[in-house]
Amino acid sequence: MSPTIGPYSPVRRVGDWVITSGQVGAAPDESGTPVLVEGGTIAQLHQALQNVASVLAVEGATLADVVKTTLYLVDMGEFAAVNSTWVEYFTENRPTRSAVAVAALPIGARIEVEAWAYVPGPER
Repeated sequence: MSPTIGPYSPVRRVGDWVITSGQVGAAPDESGTPVLVEGGTIAQLHQALQNVASVLAVEGATLADVVKTTLYLVDMGEFAAVNSTWVEYFTENRPTRSAVAVAALPIGARIEVEAWAYVPGPER
């Protein structure tokens, strides 16, 4: 799991819910500093979704457990391309999703993905 770029938790489990902070398309460089991947929005989306999967795994969840997502896009003109990539990761039982246009994202990212997963745990 990559280090965060701010003072927040990348993932939290609350009962049966696993909630991720927004993940951008960054991967750690040699020093561990998050750096955006090259290739624009779609390359960043691939990395962001891999990051979501990585932080979910910390709490025993997978992308298949995701029921709600929020996308933050710098350019809504890329919405169709984002959808084409999205279905590569969510093939069945796709999560609900909101897409929000934003003026800017941290570290110059083009896209950010937040996810909520439902993972029933043992009876408490």
